[in-house]
Amino acid sequence: MPNVIQTLSERGFIDRVTDPALEALSERERLVVYCGFDPTADSLHAGNLVAIQALSHFQRAGHSVIAVVGGATGLIGDPSGKKDERSLLTREQVERNVEGIRGVLSKFLRFEGENPARILNNFEWMGPISFLDFIRDVGKHVRVTEMLARDSVKGRLESGAGMSFTEFSYQLLQAYDFYWLHTHHGCNLQIGGSDQWGNITAGTDLIRRLGGDQTYGLVCPLLTTASGQKFGKSEQGAIWLTADRTSPYQFYQYWIRTEDRDVGRFLRLFTVLPMEEIARLERLVESEPEKREAQKKLAWEATALVHGEGGALAAVKASEALFGGDLQDLGSSMILEIFSEVPSFQILQTRIDEGFSIVDALVESDLASSKGEARRLLKGGGIYLNNRKIEAEDKRILGEDLLDGGLFVLRVGKKKYSLGKVEGLS
Repeated sequence: MPNVIQTLSERGFIDRVTDPALEALSERERLVVYCGFDPTADSLHAGNLVAIQALSHFQRAGHSVIAVVGGATGLIGDPSGKKDERSLLTREQVERNVEGIRGVLSKFLRFEGENPARILNNFEWMGPISFLDFIRDVGKHVRVTEMLARDSVKGRLESGAGMSFTEFSYQLLQAYDFYWLHTHHGCNLQIGGSDQWGNITAGTDLIRRLGGDQTYGLVCPLLTTASGQKFGKSEQGAIWLTADRTSPYQFYQYWIRTEDRDVGRFLRLFTVLPMEEIARLERLVESEPEKREAQKKLAWEATALVHGEGGALAAVKASEALFGGDLQDLGSSMILEIFSEVPSFQILQTRIDEGFSIVDALVESDLASSKGEARRLLKGGGIYLNNRKIEAEDKRILGEDLLDGGLFVLRVGKKKYSLGKVEGLS
């Protein structure tokens, strides 16, 4: 079988593994690999992409992969990496989130055809267990001293924030997940982010104590950008993997803004481009950074992966609108999104019916301080209406000039914009 561990290592997916023998095993045998996803929302975000992509690499290499959505553990809340205790979700909230996550994962993993992936909900096996049975059958084999030594627990206790018994028990539940999957599906490898190391090793330890075969853990690095920002975060918040939370345009923009220092690393993690192509793009970052070819390729590949080629094409077209691209075929919601951060002004429809002077429009939009300055700008050829150059001083904005939703875009030079909004359209 292909050496998937070597592939993951070359592409930057591996922070550490429980046993280096995993690499040789992955070449000899078909592994059964699982990764868990906490249903704290009805979607997943860009921070989950590292683990999802790692699962995808295992599947392409011929290994069996299982995505576990935590319908049971989501009712408890994973304390890993959290300074304070999570708010508990209701069962109805968790069930709704589980269904949303199923839809997200289907974008990245093949659930039909040859070597299909599986999605399981751990409420299926955790729900029927009584508290007494769990304490006797699982708790008996776990030492409190080891639980206290886990980073997720130790960090919270050292901070003085404390931890409830509910969150303290979380690692037992995840350990049991691994044991149950090992027993019923032959699962022998769990992967996750590096903050899951304690939970994963709790599982390998439990399986060993209950007489199971040797199992393994692999954790991926938790990413930050070169400037120290948490990966998958923007000024607007998390970058989500569904269009209702983060539009394809916003998603594309997140990647296109990647710093030069990060772009090679992100190309290795979030695309399946050959390493030779990534090396070529990295050389272009050094020799022609102003062209941002690597960022464009990263943004295209990542957006097409999450939103399909149609979503990526729409995002590219929308992004080009900021640099003189055609606006005519864009819907009003996309136009408002693209120009959400530029100044805007409103006029009544009667002004359009009468023919709204371009000179007046420049003044009322504050793109020109006076009619005289507006005329000088027009003579200089620096005025654009919907990204089309306007030079005639007597140009009037008419209904035929409006974009979808009664919008029009004025631009002075290359970067100075204003968005016009027509009120009272019939």
